[in-house]
Amino acid sequence: MTVGGDPSARTIEQAGPAAPDVTAAAADLMAGLAATPWGQVSPSVYETGRLVALAPWLVGHTRRLDFLLAAQRPDGGWGGPDGYAVVPTLSATDALLAELRRSGGDHDRTDLARAADRGLTALSRLADELDGRTMPDMPAADLIAAALVESIDRALAGPVPGVAGGPAGGRPRTPRGLDGTKRLSAVRAMLGAGAAAPEKLLHALEAVGGDARGVPAARPGPTGIVGASPAATAAWLGGEAPVPEDPARRFLEMVVEQHGGPVPCGLPITVFERAWVITTLVRAGIGVTVPPTVLSSLRQALDPAGTPAGEGLPADADTTAGALYALGLLGLPFGLDGLEPYRMEKHFCTWQGEDGFSVSTNAHVLEAFGQYLVRRPDSPPRIAEVVPGLAALLRDHQRADGSWHDRWHASPYYATACCALALGRFGGDRARATVRRAVRWLLATQRADGSWGRWEGTAEETAYATQVLLLVGPDDGACRATAARGYAYLVRSGDSGGDGPALWHDKDLYRPTAIVRAAVLAAVRLARRDPGVMALVREDTAIGD
Repeated sequence: MTVGGDPSARTIEQAGPAAPDVTAAAADLMAGLAATPWGQVSPSVYETGRLVALAPWLVGHTRRLDFLLAAQRPDGGWGGPDGYAVVPTLSATDALLAELRRSGGDHDRTDLARAADRGLTALSRLADELDGRTMPDMPAADLIAAALVESIDRALAGPVPGVAGGPAGGRPRTPRGLDGTKRLSAVRAMLGAGAAAPEKLLHALEAVGGDARGVPAARPGPTGIVGASPAATAAWLGGEAPVPEDPARRFLEMVVEQHGGPVPCGLPITVFERAWVITTLVRAGIGVTVPPTVLSSLRQALDPAGTPAGEGLPADADTTAGALYALGLLGLPFGLDGLEPYRMEKHFCTWQGEDGFSVSTNAHVLEAFGQYLVRRPDSPPRIAEVVPGLAALLRDHQRADGSWHDRWHASPYYATACCALALGRFGGDRARATVRRAVRWLLATQRADGSWGRWEGTAEETAYATQVLLLVGPDDGACRATAARGYAYLVRSGDSGGDGPALWHDKDLYRPTAIVRAAVLAAVRLARRDPGVMALVREDTAIGD
């Protein structure tokens, strides 16, 4: 299926500074969705550490150890800034200790011991600096932290050559407010009694330790996956290598082959990736040809129970809404039954039993309902009333500075783009002031080099900000000048989505490469099709270079 883009965009594209051909890059991106159906995701320190500890028999073990050693920060930790370092540092340290307690191996044990000791020191520092208020809202973080502290404590019960055990030989601690020891015990008791585990728990099944082995509640899916997670799958298999024909083993081997040794923490992300990429490209006016296999996967969202991001995960409102909106943007009919299981009194939950609340999920639901009403304006009140209700909800959750924050992404620029774009298209007159506040925040937070970013300027966050300015921002000189500087940064950075920090929330921060690349391409296309933006680019040699 082909959807056309802006016929004038090619001329503007050629007039701008040297940068990737957007049309060709978008075609490559769409082909990649079909060629890599599990998704394109950055490797995870946390997940890779779990495979080192749980599956040393798996091909690529040496490369995973190399990855952990290379990824250690100068301060001894792993992962992102602040509280984002806790879970990956626990996992990598535990993995290195597990390797040191094994006999043999190809690595210099002095290097492993030095890295483990530095990890223990970093954990001690993090426990002193952080508390529950400063910890990010990551899935199952309390269970994972409790399990890994317990595992490290066991490893240090006897001497480990070259490892002092942190400052003064102390055992690792978790930051205040993150201790999930009681909840972990309850989960283990539940599984031990043969009770069915909540489907969302299966994604972090490795946290329960030996109780995960062969648990009937976590049977592998058709392709051998447990919980859409290499670590969960390895935990379900147990410590011994299964026969080569075992479907779960084959899944792990295919993931390792696809990623070269290290592994991501969430795979597959099939429907999620495809919905986000298509929506981003089409919304920016980029013509796309959608492969039949990609289109059929989006139609899974028409199921009354909704659709999951990928095999092994529970269905969720975010993926369902994203897939439905993508179908609508492609001009295809769709229904909304798949979102009904997530309708609460005043909002839509991401999944049944969700502990928190997500503004980005509700922004995507607003887009799905809004797009449906474009085609069916005579819909009954139960459908029509959702749009103004969700628009009010998003307005109420805007922060005083004009931004939004969300539980599925580390950056406020992602959440702000989700909410501002949804409100700008479907929020009605009452949302105009809200969108203007978001735009003012973007104008005020652009960095001197033209980028945007929470910790540092990134192509991903710059792409989100640029899209908001050019899709729903006011038609004025300030927006165009700011967008021109953002466009110039994207051109200079040369990052089309393959590089940059991991900013998305899972058990560890991750980077969905195809989704980020689509965001960058969309921002570039929007800038190039705006004559006012491109005129500013050509006039300013600093921008044009």
